[in-house]
Amino acid sequence: MNSTRPVLVVGAGPAGLVAALTLLQNGIPVRIIDKDPNPRMGQRGPGIMPRTRELFNFLNVPEVDDLGKTFPLVRSYKPGTLEPATESSIVPQMEPTPAIPFHAAKMIGQQLLDVILRRHLEEFSCSVEMGTELRSVEQSDEGVTAVLAKDGTLETFNTKWVIGADGAKGVVRKQLGLTFLGETRDDFRMVMGDIRLKGVDLDRAYWHQFGSLKRGYVHTSLRPTDEIGEDGWQFMIFGSDLDLTNVAQSEELIFEIIASVIPTEITFNKLVWVSEYRANIRMVNKLSEGRGFVVGDAAHVHSPTGGQGLNSSVQDAFNLGWKLALVEKGLADKSLLETYNAERLPVVSEMLEMTTMILKQTLETNNRTITRSPVLFMLGINYRFSNIVLDEFAVPGKPINAYGVLEEGHLEAGDRAPDAPNMVQVGGGESDVKRLFGLYRPWYHTVLVFAPSHADATPILGALKAYDTSIVRSAVVLPSSASVTSVASPVDLVLVDQEGHAYSAYLVESDQTKVFVIRPDGVVGAIVHGAEGVKKYFSGIFLDA
Repeated sequence: MNSTRPVLVVGAGPAGLVAALTLLQNGIPVRIIDKDPNPRMGQRGPGIMPRTRELFNFLNVPEVDDLGKTFPLVRSYKPGTLEPATESSIVPQMEPTPAIPFHAAKMIGQQLLDVILRRHLEEFSCSVEMGTELRSVEQSDEGVTAVLAKDGTLETFNTKWVIGADGAKGVVRKQLGLTFLGETRDDFRMVMGDIRLKGVDLDRAYWHQFGSLKRGYVHTSLRPTDEIGEDGWQFMIFGSDLDLTNVAQSEELIFEIIASVIPTEITFNKLVWVSEYRANIRMVNKLSEGRGFVVGDAAHVHSPTGGQGLNSSVQDAFNLGWKLALVEKGLADKSLLETYNAERLPVVSEMLEMTTMILKQTLETNNRTITRSPVLFMLGINYRFSNIVLDEFAVPGKPINAYGVLEEGHLEAGDRAPDAPNMVQVGGGESDVKRLFGLYRPWYHTVLVFAPSHADATPILGALKAYDTSIVRSAVVLPSSASVTSVASPVDLVLVDQEGHAYSAYLVESDQTKVFVIRPDGVVGAIVHGAEGVKKYFSGIFLDA
């Protein structure tokens, strides 16, 4: 089955757009559709965690960082007044380090994020086909036949793979026969949306919280967002005695409730977008069936407490994208795709447990402003348990902790790869200073050879010549004490770790030879002694390796 676009992505939210962009950067043509006739409005899940910021860096989408805002302090008030009661940060505070440059969570509305990602797709002559709905999917050993509907016309589209990023009510998961078990929590409901209003003495530097989450009370929050306008806010309304379904359908009621809870003069301009939300906590039994996959909300939904939803969705798509690209190119066996499920499902399962625990804590304490754990930065998420990672230094038999805790002074295969700045390229110009995060990209593996001298690295570099540079690239990392004036081969990237950041982050001694293979998703795929270990790792990834 020779389709000119071998992958159909269903759903054009962040998960679908990242899946499409990852594949396109790998040279895989994609068709991406969305049943909505117009792009979605609304801030929705605006929190971008540090690990996701790293992934957008690897995807070369700098606008997320450039346009993202820091989380404002949350200010709550004494009942019925504008007198502050507390001020707190809802996200943990962490200083940047050479290994973790993206040290803080940022906020960017999903509406703007989607626009940014669609623009990057267009650089590959790919655009989202809006108003196009998936009706059915049939699989065979050779490919997938999808029936699509647009403007009342049906189309049969033959492709090789389908990725369902079409949300909790999506068609792909149902067509693949995956279960979606869990619960609906009626004790956590809210109306949320975007609004334009001006309030006397409402300082736009703060995220305001009014009222109480206790039963019988109304709670309203307003978070300033200039994406909507200079008078724009994202609002949330909670109230156990409110008919929230009715509230969500009435602009007048929303204005009335906000005005009743906030004790100041308010001028309402416009209700931009609104939705009723209740906590669903569900996940699939598996993330794929045959040639079909699910990512993001199509695979897991949960409480928004903790801001993990959009982030995990992006990470699903990134994990799947590079693997599917290798298989489609004929460079890897289809069995590699099984590791998408094996790696991501434990992460998703632990995430649901954690976000549900935070929800329970929020309801028990009637406090939405409790500072979250640094675990939510997602920097400790790991695949140490995966059968495609290789670590010749790790102690086997450790319990699985997929969500992980970032352990200072510890690094194993399956962990996120640390950054290291101010690497000086041998043979480059004076201004040719590199950082490791500038090397990692989603269409190739990066082999870092830490060695006391270039000569010590030469046998390993020789073994790497067996791999095409389009899928495997290498860099020698020398300690600051190394004496190098030239490089034997002009194609070798040789970096001197002038300030010791790389040797520190990767836990290498200056007289030691140690090899790290960094996967296309910025994960350490292997930590090995030398060439044989590199070959062993790639034999689990590539055909004929």
